[in-house]
Parts: sequence; C-alpha cells; structure tokens
Amino acid sequence: MKPRTPPDSPLLFDTVPLVPDFRLELKARKAGHWPVAGADEAGRGPLAGPVVAAAVILDPRRIPEGLNDSKQLSAQRREELFVQILATATVSIASSSSTRIDETDIRKASLDAMRRAICSLAIPASYVLTDGLDVPPGLDCPGQAVVKGDARSVSIAAASIVAKVTRDRMMARAHKVFPDYGFAAHVGYGTAQHRAGIERHGPCSLHRMSFRPLRKVEDDPETDELLSE
Repeated sequence: MKPRTPPDSPLLFDTVPLVPDFRLELKARKAGHWPVAGADEAGRGPLAGPVVAAAVILDPRRIPEGLNDSKQLSAQRREELFVQILATATVSIASSSSTRIDETDIRKASLDAMRRAICSLAIPASYVLTDGLDVPPGLDCPGQAVVKGDARSVSIAAASIVAKVTRDRMMARAHKVFPDYGFAAHVGYGTAQHRAGIERHGPCSLHRMSFRPLRKVEDDPETDELLSE
C-alpha cells in the first residue's frame, strides 16, 4: 500500500499565532462608526479580588508598537505598554467588587464593569469591539463581540493590557492589607499558596464566597476538607 503523502502545510492555522491589527476598527469606520473603542476585562477566574474592565480608543496615528493579548506579554512589557497606552489613547477603567460578583455572578459583574468603562470614556464611542462572546447590555452605541478579540484587535489588546495591569496593581496593594494570602504573587488565583493561606486564616473580605471551594465553606464547613479549621 502506497504511503500517504503528508500535507504541505499541516495545521497551518493552529501553528501561526494571531497578531492583532486595526482592521476591525477600520471596517467599523468604513461603515460610518467612529471613534471605535476596544473593551476587555481581567480577573474572571480568581478566588479573590475584583474583576476589572477597561475601554480604550486608540489614536490611529499613535498606536503603541507591540500591542497583544496581555497573557502573551511579560509583566514588564505590559507595564511599559500600559504607560504608552495612557499617554496616547482615551482610556476608561471600571471594576466590580467581590461583593458584586457574589450578589450577581461573574459574567454579569464582568459585563457591568465593561459597560461602565465604555460609558465613562471621555470621548463617547460610536462603536465597540469587545473580547469574548458578549456585548454588554445598556450601551449607547452598537458593538461587536470578537472571539479571541485581544489577539485580533489592537484596541481590544490595549484594553486587555490596561485591565490586567490595573488589577495586578490593585492586588499588590491588597497584599499589604491582607498579607496572609500572597496576593502579590498570584493576584487572587487559586494557587497552592493561596489555598494554604485560606486554610490557615479563613477567607477575608476580598474573597468571592460564591466561588468553589469558598462556597463549600459557607454552605457546609464541616464537609470541606480543604478549608476546614
């Protein structure tokens, strides 16, 4: 049996990383929408701290070089781009606290923070590009949800950087108030260090009690082996 010839470009679209550009913004401008804002959030997954959203309107003449999904950048590079974005773009930031997250849910709290960030822009956006599957309800302008948007749109990438750096700085300050959990190291994610801190000291006011395993403590502390005293 003749062996099969392998394809000349295997998994082409899986191996070539997405690089954000300005095409979605220009498409919206061509359709009569300007200015265009990108919006994203940081902190949906942690056990503690707020979820932070940012909205950014880039100046097409002064787009910082190297904008990308914040998760693809080093902490130092995010900090550098954060400064450049704030110096060249229109930026707005909003957050939803752990209390707000517990009262609603993380999706609603994230979308509400994103809505407030967009609506608080000093220059009103005519169109919004958001990362993920949802456009926040209650906006004064139309928008488009973009899957992997922080890897496709420089405006969304800029928003992801601003949200991530802002939240990291907030958690670093939280560490000074609540040093028992190591917030400066893991920014609230459920690492072994963080879980050990909860086990020893119990949750603090920044913890999301609606998240497992914290919800197990609140509902039935005797059955929670991880966080029992």
